[in-house]
Amino acid sequence: MLLAIDVGNSHTVFGIHDGKEWLATWRHQTDVETTEDELAAWLIQLMSVAGISGPVTQIACASVVPGINQILGLLGQKYFDCEVLFLTGNSNHGVKVDYNPPNAVGADRIANAIAALAQYPAPIIVVDFGTATTFDVIDKDGVYVGGAILAGPITSMQSLVSRTAKLPSIDLVAPETAIGKHTTHSIQSGVMFGYAGAIDALVGRISNELEGTPKVIATGGLGKVFNGLCESIESYDEMLTLDGIRMFAIR
Repeated sequence: MLLAIDVGNSHTVFGIHDGKEWLATWRHQTDVETTEDELAAWLIQLMSVAGISGPVTQIACASVVPGINQILGLLGQKYFDCEVLFLTGNSNHGVKVDYNPPNAVGADRIANAIAALAQYPAPIIVVDFGTATTFDVIDKDGVYVGGAILAGPITSMQSLVSRTAKLPSIDLVAPETAIGKHTTHSIQSGVMFGYAGAIDALVGRISNELEGTPKVIATGGLGKVFNGLCESIESYDEMLTLDGIRMFAIR
């Protein structure tokens, strides 16, 4: 079985794949102060609860937090007797990259490109909703040509609340109307509809610079929420990044 690990700035996603399908996925707060022993106790217990008894024979990881990589390496060695295969911009990942420099592309963005190219016709735009929302752009020839980075919706809301004296923190839920009738409603309108509009505007500008009509896919924790709010997003693929890590591992 394969253990795939997607390390984001806020959360890390662990997924178990048996060669045919994903058996389970779990999220853990990304914390460079955690230890391999703490992660192992958490992960092995969850595997037991999920009824996963087969041995992990391979571990692959895409990480944007270098400080946790050594911890994950120790996790693999001590508890699964596996060397962790890290996907990086320098890896032999099979994606043609037109970026300056090519190895500066984040591991999660490369993973998204690997999975997107395997499942969808190019050109493709992947909108990955996380701490930052990233736009990964693949042209008609299957070349990763760059993208855009936008502060994520939670990051944007936290910045708004922290810099104002009277505005409360809210749930990221789209209200029924754009015209807010109370403070929470007004913030939800601004954050949710405003953010969806920003996504559509960026996708539109990127699409105008591409040859052909791109397939636009959302992924990431909040991708499902904005899939229904953004006119430009065609589908939501929750497992896209983990699938890219898995495909890299079995190349």
